[in-house]
Amino acid sequence: MLLTRKAGSPGTPGAQASSLVANLSRGLARAVPTMDRRSFLRRSGLGVGAGIAASQLTLVKKVDAAETAAAATGGGKKIEVKRTVCGHCSVGCAIDAVVENGVWVRQEPVFDSPINLGAHCAKGAAVRENGHGEFRLKYPMKLVNGKYQRISWDVALDEISQKMLALRKESGPDALFFVGSSKHNNEQAYLMRKWVSYWGTNNTDHQARICHSTTVAGVANTWGYGAMTNSYNDMQNARAALYIGSNAAEAHPVSMLHVLHAKENGCKMIVVDPRFTRTAAKADQYVRIRSGSDIPFLFGVLHHIFKNGWEDKKYLEDRVYGMEKVREDVLAKWTPDKVLEACGVDEATCLQVARTMAENRPSTIVWCMGQTQHTIGNAMVRASCILQLALGNVGKSGGGTNIFRGHDNVQGATDVGPNPDSLPGYYGLAEGSWKHFAKVWGTDFEWIKKQYAPGMMTKPGMTVSRWVDGVLEKNELIDQDSNLRGLFFWGHAPNSQTRGLEMKRAMDKLDLLVVVDPFPSATAAMAAMPGKPEDQNANRAVYLLPATTQFETSGSCTASNRSIQWREKVIEPLWESRTDHMIMYQLADKLGFGAELVKNYKMVDGKGGKEPETESILREINRSVWTIGYTGQSPERLKAHMRNMHVFDVRTLKAKGGIDKETGYSLDGDYFGLPWPSYGTPEMKHPGSPNLYDTSKHVMDGGGNFRANFGVERDGVSLLAGDGSHSLGADLTTGYPEFDHLLLKKLGWWDDLTDAEKTAAEGKNWKTDPSGGIIRVAMKVHGCHPFGNAKARAVVWNFPDPIPQHREPLYSTRPELVDKYPTHDDKKAFWRLPTLYKSVQQKNRDIGKTFPLIMTSGRLVEFEGGGEETRSNPWLAELQQDMFVEINPKAANDRGIRNGDYVWVKTPPMAAMPEFKGLRVKALVTERVDSETVFLPFHFSGRWGGVDLAPYYPEGAYPVVRGESVNVATTYGYDSVTMMQETKTTLCQIEKVA
Repeated sequence: MLLTRKAGSPGTPGAQASSLVANLSRGLARAVPTMDRRSFLRRSGLGVGAGIAASQLTLVKKVDAAETAAAATGGGKKIEVKRTVCGHCSVGCAIDAVVENGVWVRQEPVFDSPINLGAHCAKGAAVRENGHGEFRLKYPMKLVNGKYQRISWDVALDEISQKMLALRKESGPDALFFVGSSKHNNEQAYLMRKWVSYWGTNNTDHQARICHSTTVAGVANTWGYGAMTNSYNDMQNARAALYIGSNAAEAHPVSMLHVLHAKENGCKMIVVDPRFTRTAAKADQYVRIRSGSDIPFLFGVLHHIFKNGWEDKKYLEDRVYGMEKVREDVLAKWTPDKVLEACGVDEATCLQVARTMAENRPSTIVWCMGQTQHTIGNAMVRASCILQLALGNVGKSGGGTNIFRGHDNVQGATDVGPNPDSLPGYYGLAEGSWKHFAKVWGTDFEWIKKQYAPGMMTKPGMTVSRWVDGVLEKNELIDQDSNLRGLFFWGHAPNSQTRGLEMKRAMDKLDLLVVVDPFPSATAAMAAMPGKPEDQNANRAVYLLPATTQFETSGSCTASNRSIQWREKVIEPLWESRTDHMIMYQLADKLGFGAELVKNYKMVDGKGGKEPETESILREINRSVWTIGYTGQSPERLKAHMRNMHVFDVRTLKAKGGIDKETGYSLDGDYFGLPWPSYGTPEMKHPGSPNLYDTSKHVMDGGGNFRANFGVERDGVSLLAGDGSHSLGADLTTGYPEFDHLLLKKLGWWDDLTDAEKTAAEGKNWKTDPSGGIIRVAMKVHGCHPFGNAKARAVVWNFPDPIPQHREPLYSTRPELVDKYPTHDDKKAFWRLPTLYKSVQQKNRDIGKTFPLIMTSGRLVEFEGGGEETRSNPWLAELQQDMFVEINPKAANDRGIRNGDYVWVKTPPMAAMPEFKGLRVKALVTERVDSETVFLPFHFSGRWGGVDLAPYYPEGAYPVVRGESVNVATTYGYDSVTMMQETKTTLCQIEKVA
């Protein structure tokens, strides 16, 4: 199915969906209602999607024929087909790129892919442009007298490294902050965490902090792992699907294929959102809630489940801790009248949702940033988890929590990349974790320790959401020696962060700003445009370094469903761009630890010098990240999966037979992409885990149970699973703790280890045993899960609210609800910085009188992330040419605003800057939003208070479409566990431009 923008959308007058494709899609639905897209395309040889109509098989045959003809005639034409993965959202759509004499000339979606089934959205169909777009940063540049000037790589690397070393000498290693990227492949993300560790700071982070950190923390602390439990494909097995805060039709368009297949089989679809989205247009039931009121709604639904006895009592008894306390809290606090008051949803609607979910099991729940980006995002996430636990839906095919991530490798970068509170694999920062990685890296632990300031090695760093305060906050209030003085934006868009006005001030105060990106991003323009004189640092140095796209290198990326795919290099690096891992190595060399960084890797020739081989880095990940099972996905296994996509079932992801011709490797029984955890060594051939916590399967077939990660008892109550609750075929038929050398000995299983494994495993647990022997014996020999068998936690005692509580946003239009549901108290030193809650809320208790509209933000199908890359793509830029605000007809009429008028959007932070007029955007008058809510997309940048910033970009490297950034206007607010930024409940006022 081709998902296109509807006629009448802003900036696309007269845009129409293709009637040919629509008619064909309807015809196919009638003719073959039970045939999946991939099967139909393979049978017919027809591909429908993004204007492409040819089968992959035809493509390959044409390429072979062209090469044969060229060889016969003595011609020099060389045509290759390179398989890669789309670089936008997290679905993981595979692409076949046709390369002629080194030039990427065309592309096709891979219809054999079990994930995208031969489909693309607009972004995927236009991705070739990102590989050779004219608007990329082409050369290293330096800001000189307000203009960017071209410099050489040698000059750039010398000056940056010298400046870094000088700042380190003056202020210590924590004076720098390194923002990594969810666009890095797994190998680059992992290498960056290692690189920053060798520099000697934990001040590093990436986009996951501001999109799904509350998910990771909330879900991991409920049942063990902070990730999507099932898969897009498995949603075809759901009988009901609840989307809350997820506009998948625009944010993850191809994922909709799977839920539409589910709907053909009778699945009931519910969409809960403050805005009527394109996803809501596909729903059987749409529920409009007030932004920020997810907990009242979810617990309002749970109230009816408990009241009617629809909870899965046996499941709760065997597999869940603390649900009785939740039940008491929900029945007492969230009666229908309180739910209606807090979120605007009446009793009949909540009852209907509860009935649909209860009567159509297994039912699944999907959430995205609509639920995560709040000051209580961690609690909202856990409320969704609790609902699924009450219904017994977790660990079931067709159930689970399907949490759609944003970027192509945000899941992988979170798993193994630059996090301020953890080493790769969520090992944390305890000394034992450092010693584990020091051994894997072959680096002396004491040397690494000396790189850090005293006492800082085990202390979490600042977060990307708060680096601004790391620069601007009073030094005596910061829990490190120095304020931040240097900043790397390494593949990150600043317009995706809140408080843009303060961010500009912070940029001006820095001593060093380095932007590493294929597209220079809004950072370049913000850094170059004039700021307030009192904020200017006369000694500031700003550099732009051109990185390659992921199409100019190879490596693995992890889709939202945890499947890992290998990208082939499509083309050689263009202009003077260099791969991110080459830049890391070259900077490390200048800083004095280059040889140490790469000593475990094979070094290969790249454009611009030597670089570590990505396969070598993946093998190091395989040797170290036991915790989440990144150990079974060797480069060889991943590449075999990419070559043989056709053998994997589109519902289960399981291979039905299949031998890889290149290696002779049998794929039979593997799940596509070896979705983590794929435990043990690659030789153990664990098939991956398509659905987490599924006790209906043997652990060597991807089965499992909840993780024993929170002790064995709480207040005298066992936290281990009940008798008879275990994964299929386990030798232990009750709950048990995680495995270590002592448990193996106690069970009499120690002698199942080889002598070499015994030597390696002595004194170790399953996460630190370098041989993988403990895992092998637990899983392969005895059918048990190495992380134990415990109950999920409905009550999370180590969070601010052990049972999720609704708390009003810091900026609310409802002062009476602020009084009833106040926020947290202020915190002094949290992630190294003071964090304000109650003081901000009380100061702004009545601010709704001045700013009466709730401003929320979200995605468009045409653009992605900060948008610099997609707005530089002329094919996508044409589809959406203007930044806009959706406003309800009543709110518009009250302000004298007509559709298409330019308006000023003003928010509380602008009150302190009267010279800043607001965001100048077009008005889209629509009933998609109610009269109290407005919506703006967050992909825009390049205009600032009505001023075009094109003159401040590097020459030729500004995006085709520029617009105001909504996050220049967003207000202060951070999650109480993870520092997730608040973007969904900012307040605003709107005025027509005079």
